[in-house]
Amino acid sequence: MPIPASPAITVLGDVELARRVAHKDTVAFEALMRRYNARLFRVARAILKDDAEAEDALQDAYLAAYSHIGDFRADATLATWLTRIVINEALGRLRRGKRDGVVVPFAAATQDDQGEEVSILPDDKSESPETATMRAELRRLLEHRIDELPVVFRTVFLLREVEELTVGETAQCLSIPEATVRTRLFRARTLLRNALSQDLELATLDVFAFAGERCDRIVAGVLARLR
Repeated sequence: MPIPASPAITVLGDVELARRVAHKDTVAFEALMRRYNARLFRVARAILKDDAEAEDALQDAYLAAYSHIGDFRADATLATWLTRIVINEALGRLRRGKRDGVVVPFAAATQDDQGEEVSILPDDKSESPETATMRAELRRLLEHRIDELPVVFRTVFLLREVEELTVGETAQCLSIPEATVRTRLFRARTLLRNALSQDLELATLDVFAFAGERCDRIVAGVLARLR
């Protein structure tokens, strides 16, 4: 198992880390990878829709970054520079594998409701096992619906909503105009909202299900009290 980078390295700024990596400092490179692993994996995963391939893409992207980090000039942030490399690697794999040839259709939306965006997941840190299970199921459902988005929409959604990049940072990462970022994010939100709304409508048919053990337990309890 790799030994984590020392605390002295982990507190260095991005520019200094990049400078050290350019001089083939592998300890600094490890610190850099640990700093951005979560974000960059999610970016690759959003594009490729496969955990294993996203890991492979991230590793290849890191190797490319290591070889070319001398080209980093800090005109953008290191995070943006790395994100671009990961996006290029993931999109290249997508094109080569033609993984995104079929897009699951969603109902079209006509206008923005201008309402506030709210989380569909509860924020109770002392949740019960049942609540934790429900959160996991909701997360899997949301991930599944995000995977169904066309790649241009899900990538923008991931960068803006999950990684919380600004519109400008997202535009830099994807090399697209800021207006395009806004348009794609609106479209992604709309598609997700419509799809999750359909899921919710189906789920309400079975909400607070009463048959089975609950029914038997209540009946048995009443009969026991009558005796």
